[in-house]
Amino acid sequence: MPRTLPTLSLFAPGLLLALVLTAGTAAAHTGEGVAGGFQSGFAHPLLGWDHVIAMVAVGLWGAFLGAQAIWLLPVVFPLVMAIGGAMGVLGIPLPAVETGIALSGVVLGLLITFAVRAELWIAAVIVAAFAIFHGHAHGTELPEAANPYSYAIGFVIGTGLLHLCGIGLGTLTATRWGSYAVRGTGALIAAIGGAFLIGVA
Repeated sequence: MPRTLPTLSLFAPGLLLALVLTAGTAAAHTGEGVAGGFQSGFAHPLLGWDHVIAMVAVGLWGAFLGAQAIWLLPVVFPLVMAIGGAMGVLGIPLPAVETGIALSGVVLGLLITFAVRAELWIAAVIVAAFAIFHGHAHGTELPEAANPYSYAIGFVIGTGLLHLCGIGLGTLTATRWGSYAVRGTGALIAAIGGAFLIGVA
């Protein structure tokens, strides 16, 4: 595993803890607190475990896969999420959105747990597929925002911070104990995703 961005691994656990402490126990897609522009947009990714675990998992798996994936996956996700968001804004239906969101945590968590080293394009397709569901869920809420553009900017920044947490934690795979810790984090992500999946089933 390349030792990419080693300094991120020093502060990522603390940043992740701070973000997790702000997360609510309810799903992120309730539509509450959306009406406030940038501040609401920034906070929204941090207020639901389903979104937190997926964003962290994307950065974590990217760091685990190596130098190219460490940046590609966290870029692919928000870009494709924007497409899903546009679908939600336009009212284009997407079936089983909450199920897809929950599955993102389960699948990405298991990929990390079992140290699956997929081809870069396959990893990008997996991440993109789940991004559609996350984007659609948030896109359906976006028209209710007082300032949708400010909300979207805040949302992207909040999501980016979660990706950075995952990337930082992923750099711990440079050591044996760190690799075990990362895989354990993947198992925890999968378990939380599974709990959400049971809740929406």
